[in-house]
Amino acid sequence: MLPLIDFGPLVPQEPAEILVGLVLFFIILFAMSKVVVPMFERTYAERSAVIQGGIERAEAAQREAQTALENYRAQLAGAREEAGRIREDAKAQGSAIIAEMRAQAQEESARLLQNAKAQIEAERAAAVAQLRAEVGGLATGLAGRIVGESLDDDERARRTVDRFIAELEQAADQAPARQA
Repeated sequence: MLPLIDFGPLVPQEPAEILVGLVLFFIILFAMSKVVVPMFERTYAERSAVIQGGIERAEAAQREAQTALENYRAQLAGAREEAGRIREDAKAQGSAIIAEMRAQAQEESARLLQNAKAQIEAERAAAVAQLRAEVGGLATGLAGRIVGESLDDDERARRTVDRFIAELEQAADQAPARQA
């Protein structure tokens, strides 16, 4: 046989105590279910809402940050493309300016060269005319002394001078051919 366990003062001695204990248990259970549990549920719902709202706000902030990052990257790529296009435009403009300046320099050089050639030609023509006059005078004077008669006839003197200069030019042209 099993020995009886003695629970001491916890075991009710009277059936009325059991009945009162049961009635009080159900009153407390009813009060807890109507007052305390709804307060716990309300507090739990509020905290859940706060937590859920915080999570939703964090997710929304994260989506906004992601969108802002994508926009920033798109703007940065656009800025890089714009900078590359500006660099290319600047290079093209620089090349065009250099080509234009080179063309202007060549035109200026050609113009200066043409002016210099014209000036040299004018000075040469003036020198030739002056030499013809001087050589002509000297040649007619010398020819007059050699021939013994005066060569004051202008037409005859001019022909003689022209013939003399033509012979000098032929001699000058033949001299470099002989040296080669």
